[in-house]
Amino acid sequence: MSKDLYVVAEQRDGEIAKVTLELLGEATKLAADLGEKVVGVLMGDGIKGKAQEMIEAGADKVIVIEDPMLAEYVTEPYTKALTALIKEYDPNIVLFGASSIGRDLAPRVAARIHTGLTADCTHLDIDMEKYFEFLHATSTADTDAIAKKLGMDDKTLKMTRPAFGGNLMATIICPRTRPQMATVRPGVMKLAEAQPGKQGEVEDFKVEFTPEDMNVTIKEVIKETKKAVDITDAKVLVSGGRGIGSADFYKELQKVADLLGGEISSSRANVDAGWIAKDRQVGQTGKTVRPDLYLACGISGAIQHIAGMENSECVISINKNDTAAIFDVSDLGIVGDVKVIIPKLIDALTKYKAAQN
Repeated sequence: MSKDLYVVAEQRDGEIAKVTLELLGEATKLAADLGEKVVGVLMGDGIKGKAQEMIEAGADKVIVIEDPMLAEYVTEPYTKALTALIKEYDPNIVLFGASSIGRDLAPRVAARIHTGLTADCTHLDIDMEKYFEFLHATSTADTDAIAKKLGMDDKTLKMTRPAFGGNLMATIICPRTRPQMATVRPGVMKLAEAQPGKQGEVEDFKVEFTPEDMNVTIKEVIKETKKAVDITDAKVLVSGGRGIGSADFYKELQKVADLLGGEISSSRANVDAGWIAKDRQVGQTGKTVRPDLYLACGISGAIQHIAGMENSECVISINKNDTAAIFDVSDLGIVGDVKVIIPKLIDALTKYKAAQN
């Protein structure tokens, strides 16, 4: 009988990735609906000491797989280890971060255990809403049995992700096989508050590796030396769309960001035009962000972009088109030309900061 929600931890250099902590918080909510436990899976070498961090983030139990072969992420050893664990414990749900590692590992494991995988999810839930809608819309006498066969009961995970180029959101279920598996985009789930001192079980799981399991040779690990700023961690984002007119205008947006203590970001159009780096892109094919303040400048509000920033605490938009879709998700909308408004905003913020000092 499949049971419990498993969250596969991503760790780099012995540090648990933020997306893992986000997933643990979300898993506790799902587990409460199911009456099951949250189990963290921690793989690496000399990594057991990080199990407590996962427990304090929401895990009831952490299963640790340690081996020198797992010191650096390599597809085959990690796939073998996780596949063996899933076959042994038979989890109900397995969640991964939709990072470069999660997107590589999850589909390989799913293929080996013959189950489905929903990639790049933006929402997870377990509820009866679709079941009741089905009952209301169907006149067949045996609706309850049909609904359960289709997975429309309260024990099936509903996994929502953008589909058809982001033009609609699809809710996907996996009713016939277990575990139910999903990768979830970083920044989508709200980071839950840690519970210092929380107690949980830590269990070792041994996997017998052979030299043949290491099908690649890591000769050297070269770390990027530049200090890269991840926009998913920013409290303030000043984002530019096609309406800013040129790459040069990002210099003005950077001034606003500096005054507000934030970072600049972008819509996809400007990334495709080569105006700004890909790692600054917000949206379905970029990054999902939830800053305290999102200032959208010259962004029309395509659904693909909105999917990446709609959970921001406060959204202020500037657009000369008063019917722009971005205003539908904005707390404050300013109708006007960004090239006129932004310089005035810079001037006002500069004067305000000077007065504060």
